[in-house]
Amino acid sequence: MTVAKAGQRRAPLWARLCAISGCVLMLLSGGALITGQLLMARYAGAVQNKDLLGGRAAKVSDIMGPLNILLVGIDPRNDEQTPLSDSIIIVHVPAAMDQAYLFSIPRDLVVDIPPFDKTGFRGGRSKINAAMGYGSSLGNGKHDPAQGFELLAQTVQRLTGIRQFDAGAIVNFGGFKKIVDAMGGVTLTVDQHVKSEHLQPDGKPRPRYARCADNSCAHPYYGPQAEYRPGTYHLAGWQALDYVRQRYGLPNGDYDRQRHQQQFIKAMAQQALSRDVVTNPVTLDRVLKAAGGALTFDGKGHSVVDWGFALKNIRSANMVLIKLPGKSLYEGGDYLGEGLDPSATDFFAAVTRDSLATFLFEHPEYFSNNA
Repeated sequence: MTVAKAGQRRAPLWARLCAISGCVLMLLSGGALITGQLLMARYAGAVQNKDLLGGRAAKVSDIMGPLNILLVGIDPRNDEQTPLSDSIIIVHVPAAMDQAYLFSIPRDLVVDIPPFDKTGFRGGRSKINAAMGYGSSLGNGKHDPAQGFELLAQTVQRLTGIRQFDAGAIVNFGGFKKIVDAMGGVTLTVDQHVKSEHLQPDGKPRPRYARCADNSCAHPYYGPQAEYRPGTYHLAGWQALDYVRQRYGLPNGDYDRQRHQQQFIKAMAQQALSRDVVTNPVTLDRVLKAAGGALTFDGKGHSVVDWGFALKNIRSANMVLIKLPGKSLYEGGDYLGEGLDPSATDFFAAVTRDSLATFLFEHPEYFSNNA
């Protein structure tokens, strides 16, 4: 195998973390208004709570750091389609509970996926994006992303050395769009020229070649493309979603897309805490309901609102975006997937020891550029 480089009481962030690509939300404000308690109760009631992590940990009395949260973004699919984790983001919150470190796992990272008794999967080596699919089968031709999340979490734990995630969430792309629209859009700095693989300049889907009806084509679309040029823009929901989905044509492929997703999470946190959202009960209610409908959550016995209060001291300014250096793997000219730089072993060890600040001081190359 050869390798080619490639002040007042603050409004809590109830979804401090968001997994996008589809992206993903735990990232908006719970509200600083007197009516905030009622709004948050309605939000918590709208969130779909499921056992994503296997139910192996009992609820503790308080949510205390250090914490590790797994966030996954998926495309909306029916239950007869195999779910794929198009965005995998880990959020590490240190013991002081005053920062959040976000890093993405490349969707094409080649990893060892452990056996999974629920589906009879015997384990094997594959791209990490497939783990959710291997774990999702219900045996009757249908699939459950929540069950697949459990195997994905086990796979990521094996990769990173994280013993057990403290919370997990799935957010679908369609729900993410509704959240951005409910906030009135999001202001985002575009750091490189991006052309859309999926949409036309007016936001309508690009037409597909007839010969690609069986999904056998790598690039099945044709016609004019929506474009995003360097600069700062206020994007509508469909634009933000489209932008953070793109990887084709980018110099560093999925690594560039990971950076864009992380940048979006930070921008979304800032937008969610703006006066336009948190001091406007109508907007806040609309945003909370949209988020509740988009989120599948496992807080290990704690509600998403409990988590929001626990993470109330984390602001967009102290969300640290991290990039994992990696390389494309080839064998005989065939692309196999992605591999991480050997230094990632030390990075993961720093996560499990809760010593990321020291690691990043010694390895500044891990800071995400243009964040």
